[in-house]
Amino acid sequence: MQKRACAFAILAAGLTGSPASAYTAYVSNEKDNTMTVVDTATMQVMKTVEVGQRPRGITISHDGKLVYLCASDDDTVQIIDTATLEIVGTLPSGPDPELFVLSPDGKTLYVANEDDNLVTAIDVESKQVLAEIPVGVEPEGMGVSPDGKTMVNTSETTSMAHFIDTGTHEVTDNVLVDTRPRFAEFKPDGSQVWVSAEVGGTVSVIDNAKREVVKKIQFAIQGLRAETIQPVGIAISADGKKAYVALGPANHVAVINTDTYEVEKYILVGQRVWHLAFTPDQKTLISTNGNSNDITFIDTATDDPVQSLTVGQQPWGVVISPK
Repeated sequence: MQKRACAFAILAAGLTGSPASAYTAYVSNEKDNTMTVVDTATMQVMKTVEVGQRPRGITISHDGKLVYLCASDDDTVQIIDTATLEIVGTLPSGPDPELFVLSPDGKTLYVANEDDNLVTAIDVESKQVLAEIPVGVEPEGMGVSPDGKTMVNTSETTSMAHFIDTGTHEVTDNVLVDTRPRFAEFKPDGSQVWVSAEVGGTVSVIDNAKREVVKKIQFAIQGLRAETIQPVGIAISADGKKAYVALGPANHVAVINTDTYEVEKYILVGQRVWHLAFTPDQKTLISTNGNSNDITFIDTATDDPVQSLTVGQQPWGVVISPK
């Protein structure tokens, strides 16, 4: 079935004169300590790579040459060469790294250390710790503004979004959101940061200038209990017009109009959807579905699922090559 769906997708792309662009997706599989490498054009697994224990957060250098991977139970960030798929080094992340974000200039990695309530700033070239920033209890979500001046961390137990000045490494503002915030994503113009609250069941839209919540978005899916709708990962389109929110055990991704804050559609994907990533051409969105051990390819023109692909055990994070 998967091969037939893949062939249909490739045929359809050829008929429209817009063949799918070939990018590489990297998926962290939390349970079996692997990273799955996927060809986004053929929607097939290229390779499975053994990595550290409990891999979760994953990102890529802006030139696409290095993948950074949180090996949470090894208390380190692993560096993987995308040409050889070999682990070529580590970064001093601090204990239990879960999520991180790379600065727009590609020089600094900001890591949430869940066990000691710190955000660690690391110089990726020298591999030195630049700062350890005290934040709330159980930090997780990490977002950085497009201009690189502001970083936001969310603390799950404190239920706050902490705004950090990247020049001084000081917390400048604390914004209360709903229970168990898991992710932070800036709009491309830097005007807002969107924060998901897993237990609260909402997304808080925070004005970056005023540092206050201007909207709380709620979700309702017919046939599902409210407590099963648990927002986690967020991806906002490059034009800033649409936001996609992974809804955890609800097994859906919500599509939100960022002007009206209305949910326009719910996309059925795999079980326990965690995180999301766009291909650079913005034509495809990939979700990681932890309990069904697969990822789902979503066509952003129609916001329909195209195909699901089995990867490793409990896929958690996903990042896609920049070219």
